[in-house]
Amino acid sequence: MSEDDLDIDLDDLERRMTGAMANLKTEFASLRTGRASASMLEPVMVDAYGSPTPLNQVGTVNVPEPRMVTVNIWDKSLVGVAEKAIRESGLGINPQLNGTIIMLPIPELNEERRRELGKVAAQYAESARVSIRNVRRDGMDQIKKAKAAGMSEDDQKLWEGEVQELTDANIKAVDDALDVKQAEIMQV
Repeated sequence: MSEDDLDIDLDDLERRMTGAMANLKTEFASLRTGRASASMLEPVMVDAYGSPTPLNQVGTVNVPEPRMVTVNIWDKSLVGVAEKAIRESGLGINPQLNGTIIMLPIPELNEERRRELGKVAAQYAESARVSIRNVRRDGMDQIKKAKAAGMSEDDQKLWEGEVQELTDANIKAVDDALDVKQAEIMQV
């Protein structure tokens, strides 16, 4: 076995963990906090032309005022489908049609809805933690294979420590991001 076969690709593990964190930030951006944001519509998928398409690829998303988001749908045949996708997205917004423009008034969040959004944020964070732990498991599997291929026990312990340290840092980043988002959601 060559030395290269015994090396663990920490950069790949770190890149994958960072990807899970980036995905979490995208999901958090979609959670509304009582003020309008175009990013809250990013997870909404419209069944356009036979395939799921992001809403921002079938229309222009604007924020004309602090409590209003508008979506100007380019193809008139997709207006109803886009409205239905927004209504069923779980954002808690009731779309209003005005020709090809879908208006989304953002209501003030009540205490109950804030708690619900906090729980959704916690679910997103747990999903990110699971992804990070899966990457950790992959790294540990690589180490076990390298051990079987002739890696020394000292090197094994060193690599396991590196992978665990990377995992702990990313899990802490997820927890910190969740704390910030929940504080933002609960802010009146």
